[in-house]
Amino acid sequence: MRKLSEAFYLTAITLWVGGLWTLGYIAAPVLFASLGDRQLAGLVAGKLFALIGWIGLGSAAYLLIFLFARQGARALKSAVFWLVLLMALMAAASQFGIQPLMAQLKADALPREVMESVLRDRFSTWHGVSSILYLLQSLLGLWLVVWSSRGLR
Repeated sequence: MRKLSEAFYLTAITLWVGGLWTLGYIAAPVLFASLGDRQLAGLVAGKLFALIGWIGLGSAAYLLIFLFARQGARALKSAVFWLVLLMALMAAASQFGIQPLMAQLKADALPREVMESVLRDRFSTWHGVSSILYLLQSLLGLWLVVWSSRGLR
């Protein structure tokens, strides 16, 4: 059972961090470069970002449970625990705060596109905040990958 839980631990990290990097720095840029319609590219990318958000929250839940089961209260002294928690908080802020706010701005702009409306500046600001948060989460994810073996000790 121990080997299986360790395999799930490493798989959760791989799925979450690999997904962050694949989506944010490969798939989304290709969507915007390949599709002639920026609105459609944004719609598809938004759905993919929401999906990776849920994957991140699910992975974080497993990782935190794994670390507590493995280390008990000592997990609170582990850098891996705090990396996972910080990344989970960022994913939650994006999933439950920023993404719904951006969706509301898009809805409020109808029948126009949000980038063609008076809400353009607010949307751009929140998109920038979201992008910075995503970059930070991605970089913390690399750190997590490098330190992932520490969570197995």
